[in-house]
Amino acid sequence: MSNSEIPKPFNLLRWFSLASLAAVLPVAGMTGALLSHFVNEEALQRDSSLTAQFIQNCVAIEGDHIGLGPTLTLPELMNPRVDPSAAGVSIQAIETARANVLEHLSTLPDVLLASLFTRDGRIIWSTNKSLVGTVSDDNDELQEAFKTRRQIATHYSSSEAEKDEQKFVVKPKEFFIENYIPLFDSKGDVVLVAEVYKEPRFLTATIERGRLLVWGTTLGGVVLIYLGLFSIIRRGSKLLERQQKQLAETDSLVYVGEMATALAHSLRSPLASVRSSAELALLTDDLPVRKNAQDIITQVDFLSKWVRELLLYSRPLNAEPEPVDLVAILDNVLDSFTATCAKAGVQVQWSRDETCRPMIEGNTHLMRQALHSVVSNAIEAMPGGGKLRIDLRLVGDRREVELTVTDTGVGMSAQLLAMAFKPFHTTKRHGLGVGLPMLKRVMERFGGAVALSSGENAGTQVRLQFRMT
Repeated sequence: MSNSEIPKPFNLLRWFSLASLAAVLPVAGMTGALLSHFVNEEALQRDSSLTAQFIQNCVAIEGDHIGLGPTLTLPELMNPRVDPSAAGVSIQAIETARANVLEHLSTLPDVLLASLFTRDGRIIWSTNKSLVGTVSDDNDELQEAFKTRRQIATHYSSSEAEKDEQKFVVKPKEFFIENYIPLFDSKGDVVLVAEVYKEPRFLTATIERGRLLVWGTTLGGVVLIYLGLFSIIRRGSKLLERQQKQLAETDSLVYVGEMATALAHSLRSPLASVRSSAELALLTDDLPVRKNAQDIITQVDFLSKWVRELLLYSRPLNAEPEPVDLVAILDNVLDSFTATCAKAGVQVQWSRDETCRPMIEGNTHLMRQALHSVVSNAIEAMPGGGKLRIDLRLVGDRREVELTVTDTGVGMSAQLLAMAFKPFHTTKRHGLGVGLPMLKRVMERFGGAVALSSGENAGTQVRLQFRMT
């Protein structure tokens, strides 16, 4: 199969980012639009209701003021074609009340045009005198107000075509509201309808602020939801990648284990025979034969060591966690290297507080093996001698212990440092390359961590973090 035919791995994070945006943005747009429309309509209806209540209360108060009885209302007397003499109230009082109502209509805040309609659609009064006496035949909102006995509110843009009765003295700038307010007789029938056009500037500003608040809140909520979902899926994606990597490592370890077992089974007996034969050759007096026999034994020992390390690395870490005395294990490991350090000219500086003797979570055998590997690598990195410094400290309130092993050896380049924990990658002549990977497995198995920092000819520092029991 060519490289072009190999399927690319599914990028969960990228596709979720695109899919979540595609899902969240339309919902946010619809929510913002609906809420904006709701705020707009509610504000306009509220303004219309207040206008209607104000006008109807003015009419009722003026009627009560001139002493109209329960069988007669002021709207019945406001039509000039109606004879007011039968009302039992002076004509002057009726005219005064009528003038007061009309003054209230004409001085309403933000009013553009105010008119009074009779049932036949005739305008009997208007702030635009040229409209008085005209008849509106095709005004559906007016007819609806007469029939339903409730106020009607409609808003228009200033760019829309005007109706016949929309003869404004002052042209509206943006949009305006048309209110039809019914006025009743004593029987509850509509005798007049007040038409009021308003350009509510303060209300417009309030609506704009409401829209900005709605859209700002909606977009802010969308961003928070998206970031929350993205954070969750990002963590999930990393967890899946980590688990996939662990599965791949497990599969490789299974394969390595099977291979190691087969190698150990196949090589142990031949290697033992070869070593035995070489040991017998050491008993001869022939110096070249003895030298070659010793070389054979050395190489056989290297092969046996590789087989043991391979078996150890491929073996599952099934050891149960137990309290481990880190200081005791480290003292034991350093004691085992006393002769080696003296021979290599390595000075050991073991710095710790005598009262600091933490119990860590781990396994005694595996922890001794891990520390043995770290110290061994540090000594091997200083063939010409040097200093090996070991520091132990408690890390804050996190109940963790940090052990730092620092050498003054040859160090590692950035490329070697990046490959340090890769299995079977080594620069040692007789190494197998499983020491550091095994160390990493052991540390992570018991909730710890390992980190390296190094530079060429600048030494190496290994930081081990253990979890306390």
